[in-house]
Amino acid sequence: MLEKALKGSPRYFGALIVLLVIMGVCSGFYLYQLNNGLMITGLSRDVSWGFYIAQFTYMVGVAASAVMLVLPYYFHHYKAYSKLIIMGEFLAIAAVIMCMGFIVIDLGQPQRLMNVILHPTPNSILFWDMMVLTGYLLLNVVIGWTTLTAYWKRVTPPGWVKPLVYLSVIWAFSIHTVTAFLYAGLPGRHYWLTAILAARFLSSAFCSGPALLMLLILVVKRVTGFDPGKEAMKSLSTTITYAMCVNVFFFFLEVFTSFYSNIPGHKDPLIFLFSGFEGHTYMTPFMWAAGVLGLGSMFMLIPYQWRYNTKVLVPALIMLVIGTWLDKGMGLITGGFTPNPFERVTEYLPTGPELMVATMIYALGFIILTILWKVALEVRAEVENGLNN
Repeated sequence: MLEKALKGSPRYFGALIVLLVIMGVCSGFYLYQLNNGLMITGLSRDVSWGFYIAQFTYMVGVAASAVMLVLPYYFHHYKAYSKLIIMGEFLAIAAVIMCMGFIVIDLGQPQRLMNVILHPTPNSILFWDMMVLTGYLLLNVVIGWTTLTAYWKRVTPPGWVKPLVYLSVIWAFSIHTVTAFLYAGLPGRHYWLTAILAARFLSSAFCSGPALLMLLILVVKRVTGFDPGKEAMKSLSTTITYAMCVNVFFFFLEVFTSFYSNIPGHKDPLIFLFSGFEGHTYMTPFMWAAGVLGLGSMFMLIPYQWRYNTKVLVPALIMLVIGTWLDKGMGLITGGFTPNPFERVTEYLPTGPELMVATMIYALGFIILTILWKVALEVRAEVENGLNN
């Protein structure tokens, strides 16, 4: 089936060429980083994680969100998701590869990745994060490709696929839980030191990931005519709405706990993010934007008449994705590091080269996603038209 990726319309190849050009240009900035080190970024001694890890965290959630399709389809036999399931699994593959890419560029020298493999340390959360991400990638590749091949040949998938599907559901929860443990296991960072962080990560993933999937599906529908079905889109938009409500509820639980307890270490990060700390207000516009976009999208999605209307649904989903990306990305990172344990602020914003290197990883991910979705759509078209007999 891979040969289907080698032929297509001028629009398809044009999209790949644009992505390849973006990736090529941005690769020059990565070479610049390799030669000069992470000094080209805005990172410092006090802020050792930045834009790269923020993107890693967000994309882990996008990868984990495929479970919102897998659970209803395989566990409850919800056939309305039959056209979406393979798209969700292929999006998870691209997202995990992007996650791994962000980790590699954050290491500075990529060969350092071998230290995790050659010198495994089971008491390290980073080691387990690498294990669950690699396992989840392999599961989605095997399940997705085997299922698509069986569909193309008009046969039932092999019996061994179903146990892997059940395992992938558990694995999806594990990848974002372990990612949350990377943050929650640091006792000096009060913004992250909360038992509900993993739950916040999952609720955010289960609204932002499907929202991104729906937006991409709507783009594909407009370009190729692929129709996932009204029932599927309505059900997925309802899932997004409930998950977003839970996500907002969890955030306000953190706000209440921090201010009602009146513990400075828990209050100060939120004060810094939303009103500034000792005159440092550079994150305030971003966080208020995240709050307005997040709450606005939630209120737009709650009335079912609105969320079933594409003219309202699309801007609501865009607002949701941007809002959660700001909150779960830079908001999470800077809130954890600022103020530091000595109640001092070290400002961090990503530099131009840092943004370009991150763009390289996004371009790579979209190239992979474009190719995988192209193959899936071609296979579905052939089967529906009976052309592969």
